[in-house]
Amino acid sequence: MANDKELSDFLKSAEKRAFKRTAYAVRDEDAALDIVQDSMIRLAEKYADRPVAELPLIFGRILSNATMDWFRRQKVRQAAVQNFSELGSDAEDGDFDLLESLEAVDGSWASQGPPDRLSREQTLAIIDAEVSALPARQREAFLLRYWEELDTAETALVMGCSEGSVKTHCSRAVHALAKALAAKGLKP
Repeated sequence: MANDKELSDFLKSAEKRAFKRTAYAVRDEDAALDIVQDSMIRLAEKYADRPVAELPLIFGRILSNATMDWFRRQKVRQAAVQNFSELGSDAEDGDFDLLESLEAVDGSWASQGPPDRLSREQTLAIIDAEVSALPARQREAFLLRYWEELDTAETALVMGCSEGSVKTHCSRAVHALAKALAAKGLKP
């Protein structure tokens, strides 16, 4: 059972890594800071009674879930903005685009041209579909190891199998993804 000091020490030791990992994933430092802070609050509120040794795995799971929730919210917001742009306006030429009237906050999305954005979205959709097509155990091992960045022992603990099984599942997943993506013209 973690006391307040142990919980505080853990959060201090994990905050920079968690922020870097999240900022890399969402590519928005303000959003990353919010995600990390919300994850830390959730850990303190709901899991402070857990042993200190369990905190890294629990916090990693909370952080990953919070990051995925952020991506889901972004997808919904983008769909809403896209739907608003279809409404049109009273403009004389009838060509109203809501996206053109909005200022880009960070400039990174706006600096990409439509072909680049489309290409990136298509590539991500292909990768997502191929990861989804993996057998369940391979997908689970792959996501725990490479998305959540757990080591082999932690992944084995979460999956309830041996480290050798984790290595086998990951190897098969990586080879299957490489083959499927190469067949669709995507090379590393």
